Amino acid sequence: MLKFLSFGSGSSGNCYLLYTGTDCLMIDCGVGIRSLKKHFHNYGLQMKMVHNVLITHDHADHVKSVGSISGDLQLPVYTTEDIHRGISQNWCVRRKIDKALAMCLAKGEEIKIGEFAVTPFGVPHDSTDCVGYSIVQGGIRFTLVTDCGHITEEIAHYISISNYLVIEANHEPEKLEAGPYPRHLKVRISGPNGHLSNEACAEALVENASPGLHHVWLCHLSDENNHPELAKKTVEAVLRDRGVIAGKDFLLDVLKRKIPSEVYELHG
Repeated sequence: MLKFLSFGSGSSGNCYLLYTGTDCLMIDCGVGIRSLKKHFHNYGLQMKMVHNVLITHDHADHVKSVGSISGDLQLPVYTTEDIHRGISQNWCVRRKIDKALAMCLAKGEEIKIGEFAVTPFGVPHDSTDCVGYSIVQGGIRFTLVTDCGHITEEIAHYISISNYLVIEANHEPEKLEAGPYPRHLKVRISGPNGHLSNEACAEALVENASPGLHHVWLCHLSDENNHPELAKKTVEAVLRDRGVIAGKDFLLDVLKRKIPSEVYELHG
C-alpha cells in the first residue's frame, strides 16, 4: 500500500512523505527537526523509516533541515548538481549535507531509488535550479509540482500521465495586488519564474488532467495572498466552467501550511 502525507506546505516549511510498508521517500525538508520528530511520533511513525530524501530546490523553506536529518540518519539526498551547490551556499542550512550523501540527479532521467522509480523534471522558479518529481511505485504515478512560475510542456506532460498530483496554488492575483507586499515582490511572485495562481493551477488541470487522475492536492498556499477555502473554491469554479467536476472526475483537497495532513492511501 502506497501512502502520502504532508507535514507542511508553504513558506513556513515544506515536507512530504511518500511511503510503503517497507520504504519511504521524504520530499523536501524545510520543517524544523523538532517539529518533524513530533509529527512522526503523533502519526505512530518512526524517522528511521525514511531511506532517502528528494529536494525540489534550494530555498530555505524546502531545505533548512536537510543537512541535519541527512547527517543524523545517514540519508542520501537526491537533487540536481546545481541545487546541491545552492544548498551548500545557503546560510539557512546551518548543517551542510555530507558530500558522501549528496546524490546528483539529471532532469528527464529516471532513477531507481529504493522501491521508487523517480524522474525529476524542470520547473521554472527563481532559485538556483528547481525540479518537480514524477514517482512510480507499484504501477501508481505520483507527481509533485511546487514553486512553479508557469506550466511548461514538460510539466503538462507529467500532469497528463499522473494518477496523483500535488500542485501549487499559491495566490489569488487580486489579493496579491491589493496586499502589503512591496511592488518588486508582487512582480516576482506573479512573474514567469515565481508562483502559480489559483486560476493558473486550475487551467493546468483542465488542460492536462487525464481520466487516470484520481486525486489532486493544492500546495504551497500563500498566507497573505490566499486562503484554503478561496483556493479550493476558485479551482473548483474554473474546473466546473470547463466541464470538470471536482469530487467526481477526481478528488480535490488543500494541503495546509503548518498543519499536517491526514494519511492518504493511494490506489491504482
